[in-house]
Amino acid sequence: MLFTIGALKKTSLLDFPDKISTIVFTLGCNFRCGYCHNAWLLNSDSKKDIFSTDVFFEFLKKRQGKLDGVVISGGECTMQPDLIPFVKEIKKLNFAVKIDTNGYRPDIISDLLKYNLVDYFAMDIKAPLDKYSMITNIKIDTKKIKESINLIMNSGIEYEFRTTVLKSQLILDDFEKIGKLIFNADKYFLQKFIATSEIYDESLKFDKSYTNDEFKEIIEILKKYIKHVYLR
Repeated sequence: MLFTIGALKKTSLLDFPDKISTIVFTLGCNFRCGYCHNAWLLNSDSKKDIFSTDVFFEFLKKRQGKLDGVVISGGECTMQPDLIPFVKEIKKLNFAVKIDTNGYRPDIISDLLKYNLVDYFAMDIKAPLDKYSMITNIKIDTKKIKESINLIMNSGIEYEFRTTVLKSQLILDDFEKIGKLIFNADKYFLQKFIATSEIYDESLKFDKSYTNDEFKEIIEILKKYIKHVYLR
């Protein structure tokens, strides 16, 4: 199976709403966001903590009845050639599946939906569309982002959108644009930027997020467009 696991968090109570889950971190990402705190996962040729899918499924079988679900994160999991077969094997073991994605492979999201393989989507909204290339440090076809948003919002599956916020990258007007981009979305999470030792762009280590009072102002802007807005 062409599916490269970089790391595994055996138990999480926070990452899959209302479920006890395990988190699979895949290797490789098509974005290069400076604030990424899993920087060592970005390159698919990294050799840190890799183990086989066979070992993972042995672990998962032993957790039947103890875990509710599997979160597939990254890196960017939709880059994995055998994501669909991998998820099918998880579903055969009767686990719920949550997919964390940056939304740049709407074709893969479409396939996951076609085969009814996902119970929860979490998609990163990096910025308003006009800033996507700046934040991700690659040239972005924003039509792909919009297509993924539409697929997820119209899927009938529970989902959330989320944005990591650096004050140096996103101004108040940007949140107005994001609100319009995901208009009528059910759940949107603002995530405070916290620098870690493994951040991709070390020059951002001393950047800050907004204050709680400033976030309250941002949330009021977003509430005009989105049903539920939260701060993490």
